[in-house]
Amino acid sequence: NEIPHNEKLLSLKYESLDYDNSENQLFLEEERRINHTAFRTVEIKRWVICAMIGILTGLVACFIDIVVENLAGLKYRVVKDNIDKFTEKGGLSFSLLLWATLNASVVMVGSVIVAFIEPVAAGSGIPQIKCYLNGVKIPHVVRLKTLVIKVCGVILSVVGGLAVGKEGPMIHSGAVIAAGISQGRSTSLKRDFKIFEYFRRDTEKRDFVSAGAAAGVSAAFGAPVGGVLFSLEEGASFWNQFLTWRIFFASMISTFTLNSVLSVYHGNAWDLSSPGLINFGRFDNEKMGYTIQEIPIFIFMGVVGGILGALFNALNYWLTMFRIRYIHRPCLQVVEAMLVAAVTATVGFVMIYCSRDCQPIQGSTVAYPLQVGDAGECWGLNSETRPCWVLWHWTSQPSGSDASNSVFFPLQLFCADGEYNSMATTFFNTPEKSVVNLFHDAPGSYNPMTLGMFTLMYFFLACWTYGLTVSAGVFIPSLLIGAAWGRLFGISLSYLTKGSIWADPGKYALMGAAAQLGGIVRMTLSLTVIMMEATGNVTYGFPIMLVLMTAKIVGDYFVEGLYDMHIQLQSVPFLHWEAPVTSHSLTAREVMSAPVTCLRRIERVGTVVDILSNTSSNHNGFPVVESNPGTTQVAGLRGLILRSQLIVLLKHKVFVERANLSLVQRRLKLKDFRDAYPRFPPIQSIHVSQDERECMIDLSEFMNPSPYTVPQEASLPRVFKLFRALGLRHLVVVNNRNEVVGMVTRKDLARYRLGKEGLEELSLAQT
Repeated sequence: NEIPHNEKLLSLKYESLDYDNSENQLFLEEERRINHTAFRTVEIKRWVICAMIGILTGLVACFIDIVVENLAGLKYRVVKDNIDKFTEKGGLSFSLLLWATLNASVVMVGSVIVAFIEPVAAGSGIPQIKCYLNGVKIPHVVRLKTLVIKVCGVILSVVGGLAVGKEGPMIHSGAVIAAGISQGRSTSLKRDFKIFEYFRRDTEKRDFVSAGAAAGVSAAFGAPVGGVLFSLEEGASFWNQFLTWRIFFASMISTFTLNSVLSVYHGNAWDLSSPGLINFGRFDNEKMGYTIQEIPIFIFMGVVGGILGALFNALNYWLTMFRIRYIHRPCLQVVEAMLVAAVTATVGFVMIYCSRDCQPIQGSTVAYPLQVGDAGECWGLNSETRPCWVLWHWTSQPSGSDASNSVFFPLQLFCADGEYNSMATTFFNTPEKSVVNLFHDAPGSYNPMTLGMFTLMYFFLACWTYGLTVSAGVFIPSLLIGAAWGRLFGISLSYLTKGSIWADPGKYALMGAAAQLGGIVRMTLSLTVIMMEATGNVTYGFPIMLVLMTAKIVGDYFVEGLYDMHIQLQSVPFLHWEAPVTSHSLTAREVMSAPVTCLRRIERVGTVVDILSNTSSNHNGFPVVESNPGTTQVAGLRGLILRSQLIVLLKHKVFVERANLSLVQRRLKLKDFRDAYPRFPPIQSIHVSQDERECMIDLSEFMNPSPYTVPQEASLPRVFKLFRALGLRHLVVVNNRNEVVGMVTRKDLARYRLGKEGLEELSLAQT
């Protein structure tokens, strides 16, 4: 059964976050009580929280890395042993069956936990965090449960051999960790540690979440500066100087933690040489310089990357539309994930089986392998007649290889002794290792045919995989596709130039990787720095920047970046940096929602309960007007009160018997509101008796007496700028007598978008 889905919709299920503090009397009294030393304490707490975010994000990254390494090693060993068994009898189809079944079953577990327990943990989580930092409340996005499912899911999908990376989800994990620590309690576990209570509001939480996202990037790539820039470029919509420094601190701590723990795990405790989950290895400056005549070549690679990236995004767009319409039931989503896993294994197996690309082992940077069994023999079999798969172990560390002591599996399939199948170095491996191999293997390690076939296959596999119901990132697959066609490009260049020294395939693999990733996700600044930090080479800063800029310009001409596209497909009311260019003709009067439900300053409890219980108007902010008894006209604006504040007032029964008595049993403090944050109880759970309905409720000290307002003649760009820069949730529209005529919320502004024909208005939908 089809769910009709249209990309020209805005969903009403997303609430806004309130990045504007409600400056009511309680807030002002508390702020006046805080002296200079108390402010210093708050500042110190912020630094402590940032350090904790860094440490925990680093530890989560270590956990993912170590578990993936061991499980993937185990899986490849099992498949290899099985192949040994069937080589004697013949019948390699059993080995294919085993590989496909292993992949599918591992991915099934990973997909089931995401589809049935926490669907928000699907994908890389970067679009969701982007929305959160933009001010959209995506349900469950920073919960503890999401973190657990995310970590387990990403381990299972990488071990299950899908075309995914474990780097993207690290950003989401960092953000969840940050949101949890900064609140000093866990709402999922119902534990309150009574610390950091001052930070229990959206403004503070947002700043820590952007620090968490940065810590995630820096743990994934060992790129602290890249993390800060990522948070600035992709994430945070609101920024200041102190925040930059704290975020950098969190990123540094997270890289350092990952580094220390992995060094201890690999047994060289004092050597801090693995800064990130992926380490591209060092590039040699002597071999790898570049000359002025290569600049046009790099720009051309950027164009290719932009076109391929746009193709990737367009295919993924249609695929995602199909998924939203037809594959919306969890069981179907799990079946699709298993299908993709099985197909990935089959494609890999068939490509390895059919490849005749044999390379001598000595000439490659595949370390110096030990042949298991006697030298010259492969497990006692004659390897010329039958395929023979050999397990190699890294013994010594060549300069370019990954510093970890990992098991690596070149396969000697139909190849003579002392040779291995080079297609297997790309497929029979985790994607991270394959990227490093493509960057660092000596010239001549790969046949152009191998690289061409691999690029073609992997492009479609990665495109099909992104958007499945598993936790997975798109960073590494993009880098891998790019590294493969970049290396192919380098090889063809050296054919054309008769083997000139500057056409080193590794260098072009790096540029191709940057071009492909830039063409898919359209990041410029942060990606340049991430690539420079991950390769430990500043020489390439300029070419990488050129490649990424070209890829972004070319890609944007065709279609949006992958993350923006997915945000749009989810119908999220996302506010970009600027209002649409041609929107000056619209005024606040045309944009606003009217009529507005207003409350009087002293209001009957029954009226408040009825307004909050009314399901048709699920408003979250109510303007408070002066109450003139006996008159019916709209009175002047006095303030703004939020639904969450009203619910806390009703819950604590802050009523007065009649209008002229101002007795309150117990004065509410700001702490009562903070304790209810962020999951305020629904109005249905609050019982108000018939007698209490007749009482009055005085909103004077709880409402925000100075809400932001705009006159109804203000143009849309002006309203947009105010709303976006201050991170508002409600903007009251008044006429010249200061009477409320309407209210502008996020959906009213996000509705207007520049389409192909100029300004277009999206329709609102409940889904």
